[in-house]
Amino acid sequence: MGKLFGTDGIRGVVGKTLTAELAFHVGQSVAAVLQEELGRRPVITIGKDTRISSDMLEAALVAGICSVGGDVLLLGTIPTPAVAFLTVQEQADAGVVISASHNPYEHNGIKVFNAQGYKLPDAMEERVEELILSGAEMPIKTGGALGRCRNGAQEMHDDYVNHLIDTIGCDLSGLRVLVDCANGAAAATAPDLFQRLPVMADFINIDPDGVNINNGCGSTHLEQLATMTVAGKYQLGIAFDGDADRCLLVDEKGQTIDGDKIMAVCGLALRRDGKLTNNAVVATVMSNLGLHEFCRNEKIDLVCTAVGDRHVLEKMVECDYAIGGEQSGHMIFREYATTGDGELTALQFLKALKISGKPASELAACCAQYPQELINVELSHTPGKKERIMASPVLAQAVKEQEALLGSEGRILIRPSGTEALIRVMVEAKTDEIARKVAEDLSELVKKL
Repeated sequence: MGKLFGTDGIRGVVGKTLTAELAFHVGQSVAAVLQEELGRRPVITIGKDTRISSDMLEAALVAGICSVGGDVLLLGTIPTPAVAFLTVQEQADAGVVISASHNPYEHNGIKVFNAQGYKLPDAMEERVEELILSGAEMPIKTGGALGRCRNGAQEMHDDYVNHLIDTIGCDLSGLRVLVDCANGAAAATAPDLFQRLPVMADFINIDPDGVNINNGCGSTHLEQLATMTVAGKYQLGIAFDGDADRCLLVDEKGQTIDGDKIMAVCGLALRRDGKLTNNAVVATVMSNLGLHEFCRNEKIDLVCTAVGDRHVLEKMVECDYAIGGEQSGHMIFREYATTGDGELTALQFLKALKISGKPASELAACCAQYPQELINVELSHTPGKKERIMASPVLAQAVKEQEALLGSEGRILIRPSGTEALIRVMVEAKTDEIARKVAEDLSELVKKL
């Protein structure tokens, strides 16, 4: 991990760790590196979520890119996966997303895709960082050599929605769903998408005002969606996060269908269609023991990676796997996308739901869920604090002792967040009580270190 780029781009609190000045320099550096690499004027797409700071950061990025002779295609407010898709479609040289995903509105981020729609390679991230941090003189252009900026938002939105519709391949008529747009980027595309399908869809949290993104809604806060899904007798509730690159669901009983269960359902659907390449699904070490059990029972290989959709995708590309994802709802369907896509995920689950003829609760029951307790321990922003805690021999010994007590009926995973000042303590066990007790004990220890 670099000094600026974390596991999911550059993240920070706007006005503190993420400023317009930094965004300007990022724009300059990305364009300059591309220009050097390509030997010509680069074209860069830019999309954003609904945060109040996104317009400011967009303007700064545009200014930076154009100042060194790069051209910009503005996509407007649009989901993160749309930027990846449209970068490839438009044969642009890179795509930039302004979003902090599921984080609070005060935060924002800058993430860069390459021309193939994949996250920027580490080597290029390092070159961009080096340019920014070194304060090296940039190749500023003048006159006709300056870059241009074109607005293609409406046309590009239509192209992305058409792409999503093309992935379904079955009649979804008769389904009735409730969609939570998290007051985020999905508000720009989901209404059009679902209105063009033979699906009866209603929407909540679809009025972004710049500060209400992810506020008590979306995939990180399913309570409202669950209550309304049951009360309204919907067959499925669909929740996106702020940039719509992930999706979680609730069934007709208000029960959560997380990423593990979505992978199980969609994995079986892909196998039915002869598309489960190499008979495997890719998950992370955070996946529930229930997914492991499901894969054993169905004789499907479960390949686990480090946390982060970057690692999931790398393994999928390396070994030609069709589906992978995270428990959080970050799901990659490699036939259709190069990154996690919440709207695509929702459509693929709806397809499986319609073909099965079962209620969502019954369909998702194929994958059990073992009791799991996840505690996010907040830390100060002191440099190196996360690393010192993770290297603590006291913590290592405590984990070893608890693992011995859990035996084969549980597991412990402690990891630092790649985007926030947090250490995540996750425990799975035979009962809720045991999982909670172990997680609380270890969390208290982390706080003291």
